[in-house]
Amino acid sequence: MTQKGKFLKKFNEAFAKSDINFILENVTDDISWIAVGDFSVKGKEEFTKALEKMKSEKAYQIKINNIITHGDSAAVDGVMKMPDSKKSYAFCDVYKFSGFKNPKVKELSSYVIEIK
Repeated sequence: MTQKGKFLKKFNEAFAKSDINFILENVTDDISWIAVGDFSVKGKEEFTKALEKMKSEKAYQIKINNIITHGDSAAVDGVMKMPDSKKSYAFCDVYKFSGFKNPKVKELSSYVIEIK
C-alpha cells in the first residue's frame, strides 16, 4: 500500500473512532466537505462543528474495501456500522489533496447510503 493509501486508512479509522484531533491535523484551513444530498461546509471552523455533531462515545465499525490514489486525488469506499445500532452504511469518499509533499486533505466529497 502506498504512503497516501496508509494515510487514508488511518484518516478513515479516525472518523470511525471520532478522533477529531487527528482529522483536524490533516486537513487544510480552507477544507471543503460535501456530504452529497445532506450538507456542505467550508473552512476548518465549520468542519470542526460538523465533526462534533457526528462524534460518538463508541467507535463505529468500519470495513474499507478499496483505496485508490492518483496524483493529488484519491477515493476510499467501504461499509460503516453505527455503534449501538443495527444500521450500516456504504460510503465512498473522494479526496483532493493540497499537494504532493506532506499533503493535507483540501476537499472531501462523501457519498453515503443506508444498507437495508
